[in-house]
Amino acid sequence: MKIGTELAELTAGIDALYRRTPRSDGFLDQEGLIPVAVAEVKARPLADYDAAVDALLALHDRLDGEAESALRRDYLGEMIDSLLTLVATFKEEDVSFADRVRRQIRVPTQKVSEDTLDGYRHIIRDKLNEMGFGGGPLAEDLGRWEASVLVPRDQVLDTMRDLTLEARQRVSATMYPMDDQWMDPVGVSDKPFSAYCDYPSRKVLMNLDFPYTRFSLKHLSTHEVFPGHLVHLALREKYVAQGTMPLDGAQVVTSSASSALFEGIADNGMYFLDWIEGPEDELGVALQRLRGALRCNAAWMMHAEGKTLDEIVPVIAEGGFQDSVTARSRLAFLGHRLRAPFVYAYWCGDMAVHDVWATVPTERRAEFWAYLYSNMLTPTTLKKHWV
Repeated sequence: MKIGTELAELTAGIDALYRRTPRSDGFLDQEGLIPVAVAEVKARPLADYDAAVDALLALHDRLDGEAESALRRDYLGEMIDSLLTLVATFKEEDVSFADRVRRQIRVPTQKVSEDTLDGYRHIIRDKLNEMGFGGGPLAEDLGRWEASVLVPRDQVLDTMRDLTLEARQRVSATMYPMDDQWMDPVGVSDKPFSAYCDYPSRKVLMNLDFPYTRFSLKHLSTHEVFPGHLVHLALREKYVAQGTMPLDGAQVVTSSASSALFEGIADNGMYFLDWIEGPEDELGVALQRLRGALRCNAAWMMHAEGKTLDEIVPVIAEGGFQDSVTARSRLAFLGHRLRAPFVYAYWCGDMAVHDVWATVPTERRAEFWAYLYSNMLTPTTLKKHWV
């Protein structure tokens, strides 16, 4: 696992270089390139970004001879290329947004097609009709349904806590014993996210400025906690400590080749737990995916087409059935240079994991979860190496 250790130390060195440049004291800038590491990694000293490029290229040249498996060779190759792209942006070189999405997030998506978006809208229409919310324009019917299932602000944390408890029970019963793990929801405001897994403090930061339905809280309990980020990070911490996972598995690296699978595993949590219960959840999944796809399109409009947020917000708000204030708040992080392509990790990661998950027979689920949680993966390597 020598090459994984060297990659982890080199990535930590790049993170140190990135943090050396003065930035704002905002939440996203404080995170740096590595927001979470579940094991101690000694950063490799690097004089500058040119030294980082040289080290990354030298590491890449050794993959054929030193990678432990074909999966590791392919993953490490993609991860190194994503880091080279990140370094190029840190050096303020001219890298197109299309190349950043392709090389950093490792997906070909540029704009999600109208056919795909309309497919989600058709599901929403059908489920609204099934629940007795038909008869009017889609936006109005959906608005009536969302208002009927909105969780009052003063009940958000208690509802999230109850749903997280149930999610933990389901994980322990079907996936991994997790009764000794917990993450308490804590209310925050004025943050560039709806919820955030603060793994070191074992807290879920819930942005109480945003509205939540019961479905959205159910989704967040599975995404952020069980069987999403908390479970994923706890297992990676355990496996690295045991020596069964290379040291690079200890790091969460923002806007890198590992991002889509990190988010995609979390977004499929409700499916892993067989917790899609009826038309309300089916509508919720379609609405979540519609809005996630539209956020990809918003990023493309901003960074590839040069449109302003004032031009983008009305399009995204109308397409995703949101008011302009809510739509704008959900797009607040698009202007962050490091995170600009990261939004693609959500919808594309969800689709990458779900497309493979849909082919896994019940008797192979445990094997599939072991593959997902114990390997570092990208959308490409997941599809190629899972058999």
